[in-house]
Amino acid sequence: TMPRKRKLLAQLSALQSNSSFPPFDALEKLNATPDGDSSPKSSKYFAMEKKNSSQLEADFFNQPCISLAKSFLGQILVRKLPDGRELWGRIVETEAYLGGEDEASHSKGGKQTQRNAAMFMKPGTLYVYQIYGIYFCVNVSSQGEGAAVLLRSLEPLQGLDVMRDLRSASRKGPAKPLKDWQLCNGPSKLCQAFGIDKAFDQRDLTQDAAIWMAPGRDPPGEQDVVATTRIGIGNRGEWAQKPLRFYLRGNKFVSVVDKKREREMAAMGHFSCS
Repeated sequence: TMPRKRKLLAQLSALQSNSSFPPFDALEKLNATPDGDSSPKSSKYFAMEKKNSSQLEADFFNQPCISLAKSFLGQILVRKLPDGRELWGRIVETEAYLGGEDEASHSKGGKQTQRNAAMFMKPGTLYVYQIYGIYFCVNVSSQGEGAAVLLRSLEPLQGLDVMRDLRSASRKGPAKPLKDWQLCNGPSKLCQAFGIDKAFDQRDLTQDAAIWMAPGRDPPGEQDVVATTRIGIGNRGEWAQKPLRFYLRGNKFVSVVDKKREREMAAMGHFSCS
């Protein structure tokens, strides 16, 4: 079987160097059982005929901000590295920033600057900004003038070792290896783990060869989603109290769990108390 395997590895490397095709076909053959059964051994995500044929298209992103923030939950963020490897993470936590009227938004008052220009671009445009001069956060523009959704946490699915390397490279001094749940449980952590920096600002998720979204397998129901207050926005009056952060209940990859809110929602019959 060695020559066959060598041939497949050659095909794989050829596929990786061609940005328009992912290496799924060759991977499937390598993963096939020895008796010649070549049926896919992985989820339907891998049954792609060409690059990104199952990616989320422009019409998905073209919805109001709150609706988009909820719709992102359960979808898959895919990052293709320059060497062809792909990192996959399921979105488990988001925050909506509603534009002009939203006191906590970078576009409050409808103010458009060089920094926040992506918030005013077509839905599905990435808005990447820096905090504390070192960390990055990634948002996706929605319908509405200056409105965007912050991606807060991901559940890592594929490429965890690479994510671990990317995270540890940005940490100072020797540190314990990160556990899986620590890789992407916060907006800056997920940017580190996925190698997302300012170079991704203003990129289009529906057109880019290095980053896109794929549909999740089991979209969560309304009863799986917790709506609570956003994090770290300081004194923004009523806007600090609005339930514009959304996360998947019971998911251990969420950055901050709001037990009080979960109890309130259970009491109102939104979901059964676990």
